[in-house]
Amino acid sequence: MRLYLELIRLSFQRTLTYRAATLAGLVTNLFFGLLRAAVMVALYNARPAGSSPDVAGISLQGAITFTGISQAVIAFLSLFSWFEVMNEIRSGDIGAELLRPFSFFGFWMARDAGRALSSLLLRGFTMVAAYALLFRITYPTGAVQWAALGIALALAWAVGFAWRFLVNLSAFWSTEARGIARFAFALALFLSGFVMPLRFFPAWFVALCNLTPFPAMVNTVIEVYLGVLQGPALAQALLVQAMWFVILAGLAHLAMRAGMRRLVIQGG
Repeated sequence: MRLYLELIRLSFQRTLTYRAATLAGLVTNLFFGLLRAAVMVALYNARPAGSSPDVAGISLQGAITFTGISQAVIAFLSLFSWFEVMNEIRSGDIGAELLRPFSFFGFWMARDAGRALSSLLLRGFTMVAAYALLFRITYPTGAVQWAALGIALALAWAVGFAWRFLVNLSAFWSTEARGIARFAFALALFLSGFVMPLRFFPAWFVALCNLTPFPAMVNTVIEVYLGVLQGPALAQALLVQAMWFVILAGLAHLAMRAGMRRLVIQGG
């Protein structure tokens, strides 16, 4: 355990050193967040007169908040790209890594935890603060909702990491694994509720998304933050997140074993 805690600390400090990259990413995220907020305002204002002020239980204020929160978790969840394990497989460095007396999955999970924590601190909280200055956004109310949000964020990261790790293992079988990963990340963006709240889509599409782990990465966090999940529905959403982490982590370990056998057979 001490080893993993030290890895988290070192990864956290490492990410803090890239201040220029962090600032550039924050400015970019804020720019696109403002564009998305403008789209939400236009969509809500384009509805017929006399329509309900809410859409699928989400007000305009909540929809604007959605754009801010979803932009805030981009770096935290590494939504657009993450090729760390894939690079080690392609370079052959994974051979040396696998000889070390610790879990390869746990090693990378600890490293990613440090990165995610620093990203949440530097870019996530800053993004929300910027939105608070520019818009009248909503906030969680009550200790239960704040606690649920913290749990949802942690589980969203865990599910996201297990998914990214699993996708990276495709490098064991394909020299074009980066293309596979890009497709997988794009699929996750559309099915996770990042582009639009899943409540805005038809029921059949939401049911399809819920058959995948992707809503557990973004949509659950959004709905917990906005308070649209309450009571048993909230508990169920958190349990579903935990379930998807267990499933994806299990699949990642199975894929690791298969990949290691392939590595040995090829003499790597």
